[in-house]
Amino acid sequence: MTGFDFDVAGRVALVTGASSGLGVRFARLLAAQGARVAVAARRLDRLEALAGEIGGAAFALDVTDVAAIGRTTEAIAARLGPIGILVNNAGISRPARIEDVAEADYDAVLATNLKGPFFMAQAVARQMIAAGIEGRIVNIASVAGLRPIGQLATYSMSKAALVMMTKAMARDWGRHGIGVHALCPGYIETDINRDWLASPAGEKLRAIQPRRRFGVPGDLDAALLLLCAGAPGRFLNGTILAADDGFAVM
Repeated sequence: MTGFDFDVAGRVALVTGASSGLGVRFARLLAAQGARVAVAARRLDRLEALAGEIGGAAFALDVTDVAAIGRTTEAIAARLGPIGILVNNAGISRPARIEDVAEADYDAVLATNLKGPFFMAQAVARQMIAAGIEGRIVNIASVAGLRPIGQLATYSMSKAALVMMTKAMARDWGRHGIGVHALCPGYIETDINRDWLASPAGEKLRAIQPRRRFGVPGDLDAALLLLCAGAPGRFLNGTILAADDGFAVM
């Protein structure tokens, strides 16, 4: 997938939300670069197929369950070794106008997109610190965390908070050699949203993109690997990287 040495070979990487979309791409990418990859999500059937493909390990996990996070990270360490790379990718959206947002949807979005990543990063950082690993944590935020998106108020709020969480973690854990970053993708075409992006509403959205196009998952490869890298990313910490074709600056 790339000819550059991004220095992830042999490291244990965990990708959450890896049963579909960008999580699948991230897991394949890290495995192709030589990382030993654990994939986690609620849908174990899909994970097992992916794990078999990349030679990794699959773990069923609901990131809103803090106790389960602890059990899962411990199981990964026991099977593969201490986690050196975390891609905090699990996330959901519940589109609605602000006046129509239901409490249950609000709670679900914040629990999955913010609480889950917080305690996942906490559990992994504890492993890194105990093992003396100069690890990397990449929180998958969104362009919606940098500018508000219509009908995605709770999603935008959660991703904006994820960006600030990243900065706080980078500040606290930098002394341990841990680099914490946020990758903020723009509109990326995946199996999940492909039909909608091709609809009339999607075409209207395409028309307001700076270069009148959507991204594809491979457009995030170099950004993710840079943020996960050991030596090449040694002087990066608290990086908030927008990979959105310029949408956030409009």
